[in-house]
Amino acid sequence: MLQQTQVSTVIEYFERFMSRFPTVQSLACATEDEVMQYWSGLGYYSRARNLHKTAQIIVNENFGVFPKERTEWEALPGIGRSTAAAIVAFSFGAKETILDGNVKRVLMRLHGIDARADDKDAVKRLWALAEDCLPDENIDVYIQGLMDFGATLCTKHPKCLTCIFQKECKALEAGLQEQIPRPKKRLDRPVKERTFLLLWLDNECLLQKRAEKGVWKGLFSLPQKEGILTEQQIEVAVRAMGMTIKNMRPLESFSHDFSHYRLILHPVAIRVQDKGESIANQRWVSLSELPDIGLPAPIRGLLERFFA
Repeated sequence: MLQQTQVSTVIEYFERFMSRFPTVQSLACATEDEVMQYWSGLGYYSRARNLHKTAQIIVNENFGVFPKERTEWEALPGIGRSTAAAIVAFSFGAKETILDGNVKRVLMRLHGIDARADDKDAVKRLWALAEDCLPDENIDVYIQGLMDFGATLCTKHPKCLTCIFQKECKALEAGLQEQIPRPKKRLDRPVKERTFLLLWLDNECLLQKRAEKGVWKGLFSLPQKEGILTEQQIEVAVRAMGMTIKNMRPLESFSHDFSHYRLILHPVAIRVQDKGESIANQRWVSLSELPDIGLPAPIRGLLERFFA
């Protein structure tokens, strides 16, 4: 949960998730819908799907026994070298190092590596340095201390006056502590526009489970169409779904940022006369059911505002 997400955001989700799935067996036996429900709003949903798949592999193929080697963890869905190393170091005391953003920053400043943190050659050198620095004992204490040091002292704007490494830090010696690491290359974020159909009748709305690949795969959302649809195009789309429009009105458009693109949502509230035919991956839900359904954060917010 902490990958790409701050502790303050994660805490509430973590407590709810662990309360519902206290063991690897309980997570493995859950449906994907339920797992997504407890992850709803946290974003980066591939993490939840990978976590679920990993739990099933551990229970069904490893008989509930957790791997003890880093390479075994790396073979599981969604687990990279640094995460795998953290798991075996904290759980089993294995002599493995991590290389998260905080640790990279600390090592780059200490050794005066004037580069971007994602530079391929720099990362290769950092892994070697991180391994060389490992102590023979108390691996978990060392790694936790290193992460906390980067998170609290050697931050983006470092607190050098209280740092115990003032004499050893090459970045400080060169006056580059604020410039190292260099900022990552900025990528132009493309913009995608989609029309979202908020089909409703009385106190129910139509949701559609996302089956296709994408960040919202496995979540329920509103039926959507590429681009900005005209009223006539919306009428055609709704008729194709077997429903008749009673009235409709556009709602305020808004944006939502993903890591690789910006999504502009153009929601249209459509009151229909009937529910039409039952279609796979679609379901009508009442307002009382919404809290128990895995929804993307922007869609949940939209529905809460509309039905407030």
